Amino acid sequence: MASQLIDLLINPDAFFQKRMAEKENLVIPALIILAGAIIGAASGYLTSTLTSQMIGEAGFGTGFVVFISVIGAFIGVFVYWAIATGIFYLISMLFEGKGSFSRSLEATGYGFLPLVFGYLVTFAVALVYIPRITLPQLSQESLKDPQAVLNATKIFMTDPTVVQFTRITMVVSILFLLWSTYCWIHGMKHARQMTLKNATICVGVPVFLYILYILAVILLSTALFQM
Repeated sequence: MASQLIDLLINPDAFFQKRMAEKENLVIPALIILAGAIIGAASGYLTSTLTSQMIGEAGFGTGFVVFISVIGAFIGVFVYWAIATGIFYLISMLFEGKGSFSRSLEATGYGFLPLVFGYLVTFAVALVYIPRITLPQLSQESLKDPQAVLNATKIFMTDPTVVQFTRITMVVSILFLLWSTYCWIHGMKHARQMTLKNATICVGVPVFLYILYILAVILLSTALFQM
């Protein structure tokens, strides 16, 4: 199986051609997603510690914040899998794709493998940067003042460590997303029996729009807090 996963990463066309000729099996794709969910939950825990520390200093309980962040990050990866497959599947209908939805789900799940590596790199980066972040002080009284909350958020978002951490994670996320996109294109090509051109459009367009959305949100938020 290890050699097959290496083929998936470096030669996805050959991998999916062979995989889609065999009996449908969602076990390995589900395990790949599970691995990503576990790493995502661990990252969610790390990032939630920042919020929980700020709230804790104001006298509020932190356990619920951490719980929601971890559970949300864990479930979110599975939701991501389902939504991505659904979008690819719907667009492929325009090109008269013939494979089943479950086949598309299988192909997309395999294609998540590079993203799982990306989650792992992001987690490692978080381990380095998050302990170095200095949090602004908040109290119960300051939480009642919108301007005080805005000022604290501005201080946090413009902190050099936070800015550098955000940029690194953004670059890592996009690079590994592009790698997964490469796998997804070939996966959908075989799962939905399409040409490479149509599969590229089917996968590439929504991923491109998603990357633009990520960049727009980060750049806009950075610009707003630097004003």
